Amino acid sequence: MPGSGVIVRFGASVRSLRFRLGISQEELAERADLHRTYIAGIERGARNVTLKSMDKLAGALGVSTAALLDPAGKLAVRPGGPGSGLSNGEFVDILMVEDNQADVELTLHAFKKAIITNPIHVVYDGAEALDFLFCRGRYANRKMENRPQLVLLDLNLPRVSGLEVLRRIKSDPRTKTIPVIVLTASRRDRDIGECHRMGAATYIVKPVDFENFSKVTPQLSLRWALLEPALAGHL
Repeated sequence: MPGSGVIVRFGASVRSLRFRLGISQEELAERADLHRTYIAGIERGARNVTLKSMDKLAGALGVSTAALLDPAGKLAVRPGGPGSGLSNGEFVDILMVEDNQADVELTLHAFKKAIITNPIHVVYDGAEALDFLFCRGRYANRKMENRPQLVLLDLNLPRVSGLEVLRRIKSDPRTKTIPVIVLTASRRDRDIGECHRMGAATYIVKPVDFENFSKVTPQLSLRWALLEPALAGHL
């Protein structure tokens, strides 16, 4: 609810990052495609924030949604402890391209339940996905070397289709090595074969849960940033 500790801390995080960039509320509102009065309310801790608005703000501020929610890094627990072979620089970033809010929330809930703490950035149409991947538009301040290490890609997207997004990812030398997992409503989707031919790593039938996600990721040789069970209980 407005005024709660979480909302107040979130607003303070937005304000701090905005000050760091040296931009006004008006400029942030323009970058995020939100109203200035809405931004002002968020920064005061007086407005609830939707997941979509949260993601817009993260993109406009040039950070992941996870970083915006946790600016002090309190949730960025080091995976595996001593001898794990993982360092912070090896955390896997995930770009999720999905226009169905319910599917987004189910996926994020599944990851949270599995205690996966990799930063996940969500975009809601194909055009925004391409802007994010190729550092254009409101993502122009991003650097190509910070590209995501995995893309979860729905096929039925507005503005630019999932197939076209996949084609552009795999035809550009800067992004063609990024593994792409296609999200589909049915194993009988006629586009699955075409996705494989275009270079998709595999597919998952929605809704995504940790069980079906964990079945397909071992073949991708990805490393996941997981909270240690002993530490997870203190969150």
